[in-house]
Amino acid sequence: MTQDGVRTAEIDTSRPHPARIYDYLLGGEDHYEVDQRAGDAIAAAAPEVRIGVRANRAFLHRAVRHVVGSGVRQLLDIGTGLPTSPNVHEIARQTVPDVRVAYVDNDPIVAAHGNALLGGSGATSIALGDLRDPRSVLEHPGVREVIDFGEPVALLLVAVLHFLTDADRPAEIVAALRDALPPGSHLVLSHATEDFADRSAAQAVYDQATASLNLRTRAEVERFFEGFELIDPGLVQVPFWRPDGTPPSRSAEIGFYGGVARKPF
Repeated sequence: MTQDGVRTAEIDTSRPHPARIYDYLLGGEDHYEVDQRAGDAIAAAAPEVRIGVRANRAFLHRAVRHVVGSGVRQLLDIGTGLPTSPNVHEIARQTVPDVRVAYVDNDPIVAAHGNALLGGSGATSIALGDLRDPRSVLEHPGVREVIDFGEPVALLLVAVLHFLTDADRPAEIVAALRDALPPGSHLVLSHATEDFADRSAAQAVYDQATASLNLRTRAEVERFFEGFELIDPGLVQVPFWRPDGTPPSRSAEIGFYGGVARKPF
């Protein structure tokens, strides 16, 4: 059997998946009961989490507007998660209509929903791929048909690297992606942390999911930007990255760092 072109046998609904948990915490509808139970457990352990995921999403929107406003016309969004309107391509095209966007995720449900949403748009694609294998992502036909690596690209790694363990060598993965980008490209990155509160109980919920949650300190997250130049205000909690309004209540508790950087010429 297939669901939007994806074999249902490939879709594991017996364990929570980070993309579906995130969708639930954002108030979406594309998740299963197992994801809802996990999300409720995370919210009980980390009461600010719903504020945090919304603030992270708002950071993504502001960062996308910034990179497009800086002249970048291609975005590669890895670990995109389930579609949540407005999506990256919608935000980008509010500023510049001809922006090209390639989405990549390792969840077949994400790919299925994304393909249904995009409806064959030639300037936007979605590829089923795994961040742990950056070469396969960079060479994926669904990426290559949209992204020209001879021109600046904005690489989006938003709320995804914390699902890689240290054994996955996330810094090497980011470096491999960085090295494929020409000068003038940008990196948009956010990452979960427990610098502001003990979140071991929330972290434990992900031990039962399809990917563990690997919280890192500010110094550890900042290392992912090696080879890039962070733009002001640097790496900060996501509500405080160039806010376009008053940051939400409890912003000081939000355990997400975010930053945007540029690859120098």
